[in-house]
Amino acid sequence: MASSSSSAHNQQHQPFPNLYGGATSAPPPTPSNNLTNDNNLFSTSAAADTLSHFLNRLPPNLSLPTKRRSSPTTTCPPSFSLSLSSNEVLSSVSKLGFAQLTDHSLPSELANSAESEALALFELSTTQKESLLSKNNWPYGYEPGDDDEEGENRVKDSFRFDSSCTTESTELELTSLREFTLALEKVGIKIIDSLTDAMGLVNPVGYDPTRLCSIMWVSECVDQPGNLCGFYPFIIGLQYQLRCQKYSLLSDSGWVSVLPHVDSILVTVGDIAQVWSNGKLKKVRGRPMCMVGDENNAPYLTMSLLITLPTEANVAPLLPKPTIGNININDQKEKDDDEEEDNNGGNEELERVFNSFDFEDYAWRVYHERLYLKDPLDRYRVI
Repeated sequence: MASSSSSAHNQQHQPFPNLYGGATSAPPPTPSNNLTNDNNLFSTSAAADTLSHFLNRLPPNLSLPTKRRSSPTTTCPPSFSLSLSSNEVLSSVSKLGFAQLTDHSLPSELANSAESEALALFELSTTQKESLLSKNNWPYGYEPGDDDEEGENRVKDSFRFDSSCTTESTELELTSLREFTLALEKVGIKIIDSLTDAMGLVNPVGYDPTRLCSIMWVSECVDQPGNLCGFYPFIIGLQYQLRCQKYSLLSDSGWVSVLPHVDSILVTVGDIAQVWSNGKLKKVRGRPMCMVGDENNAPYLTMSLLITLPTEANVAPLLPKPTIGNININDQKEKDDDEEEDNNGGNEELERVFNSFDFEDYAWRVYHERLYLKDPLDRYRVI
């Protein structure tokens, strides 16, 4: 991967490090979709990318709006509990691509303490904010807000931490935020296991946290629905509902406004999970954002945990678990990668809805291009 990266790209981008101490990967290559190639230029996916890139460079009076001015109808997400069977968890989460976990072990006191620590970050000066996290450790870091052409604050300030929530400050300890993040991560890993088990798929993660990376994304709320406010690929997203507050999210069926129960966890299925399921799971693109104005004097803050992959990962539909008749001969929790490869020979070849792709290249592209006009997974769909 490193051999195909340009020096200019390398200066802009540092790889997403292995969260648990492994070696870092090289910067991603320039996206492999060569728009100068005649065949690619006239393909549906490439043409849509070209159109999106062109529209983003239009003058303000000609560009398309990136956010809506009216709120969609508010819905209550389906509810589920981790005490349910895997099939019941799948049934709840797969209906819309999002659901609320109402039975969990996370205390609201911990969530409140984590929010208090997060709120204090936005009281710091710009210089202090920029010094908290390294600028050479993307996607972790601090990102200042950005005004649109009309002077409105379209993108809010945000911080992106790893699961340890460490900073470069010797004076700032985010103890509660770290504990809260790790607790959410455990919940997310259980949900991933339940979903893959119910679909009869080999879980490439199991309960090994070194095969995952997590981002605790803390940001101010948006004042309008229809704003992705940053987009990074993920498997499962989790957000604790501390108070009665609406979220705006972009599902496969369009923009949705949801109102989860207080003290529930809003769970969203990400683009990586949709590929893993070979298109069976619906997804949410980006992070659900709570909207300003839902509650007087409430701290307008979004704390999203995105469970995602290390940059060296390859993304592809998962293989079904090997079986003899109707009996599973190898439980995922008890076998390693070599055993999976050896035993998958008894399964029929998977008819894929998605082609495989490099995670780091995809993550870099969707984060920086921020395509609003189309689903970025469309270019990987099998035609």
